[in-house]
Amino acid sequence: MEESLAARAGRLFAAYRDGEQDRMADLVQVLTPILWHTARAARLDSATAEDVLQTVFLRVLSGREQDEAGRRPAAYFRRAAVNAAVDLLRRRAVHAETAFDDGAPHAAVDPALLLKEQLRRAIGTLDRDDASLFLLRYVEGLSNQELADVFQLEKNNVAVRLHRIRMRLQAEMER
Repeated sequence: MEESLAARAGRLFAAYRDGEQDRMADLVQVLTPILWHTARAARLDSATAEDVLQTVFLRVLSGREQDEAGRRPAAYFRRAAVNAAVDLLRRRAVHAETAFDDGAPHAAVDPALLLKEQLRRAIGTLDRDDASLFLLRYVEGLSNQELADVFQLEKNNVAVRLHRIRMRLQAEMER
């Protein structure tokens, strides 16, 4: 039977923490595609997605977050990628991703691009946990039960928070 990603990540991270430094390279190899997908799902460009991956792995290598990562590595790394993406979205200058032709009137703006930028801005107004909860549920597809486990909440609390987050995002986007 093939080992699950969570089990493999847990085994590799435990070995790394126990002094097997070469295990981090294996862990990076296992988790990079998932973290890359998470960052790209947040609509980050490739260079910014690479920054997210570096940020996540540097946080763990620095030792600051090894205890949290050690408890549930797969969930930790996915959540850390979302958090890093949210941080980068907040920090970068807000500019619309529009396809303007210098000579064309502003009516030539692609509405889908404006909607994406509007959503990105709205997510940037959420606190870190709410943004992470939203992205992990609606971008990464984690179930409410999986989110309850990751955030150490009751499943019903997750549903209520997600509802409130959607309402805040809707209100923010209507501004």
